[in-house]
Amino acid sequence: MKLSDKWFTALSEDEKGSLVFVNGRQELDEFRMSGKMKIRIEIRWPYEADEQGLPTESASLLIDEIEPLIRKAMEKDKLAIMTGNYTGGGMKYWVYYARTERVFGERLNTVLEPYETLPLEIECEIDADWEEYLDMLSMQE
Repeated sequence: MKLSDKWFTALSEDEKGSLVFVNGRQELDEFRMSGKMKIRIEIRWPYEADEQGLPTESASLLIDEIEPLIRKAMEKDKLAIMTGNYTGGGMKYWVYYARTERVFGERLNTVLEPYETLPLEIECEIDADWEEYLDMLSMQE
């Protein structure tokens, strides 16, 4: 299975009416249909925001530094793949579908070890049908 790097961007709003930028990965049907990645893992990072709810310059720099490190660690052997990320309303979300949450957590800790402790919130759930992913794809124009 070949992992695409084709993405779309859409605009949405959170429950408070703040603008949220949605970046969704396309062409993942082989992974979705394989049944190997049943665990949806969402990493939420409440960042320092400006008046529009977008990251301040310093928060943006840190997000831009850490995001590719996490993605590379998870995708190097397809342990997990990032299917989308959301930015807005004072929160950064990364959504992954993974084979195992234990190894995902170990790798995440390894990647983040050099950094000060971040206020991350992590949620894992079984989503064998990739319902969240399909919902996000419906945002494409």
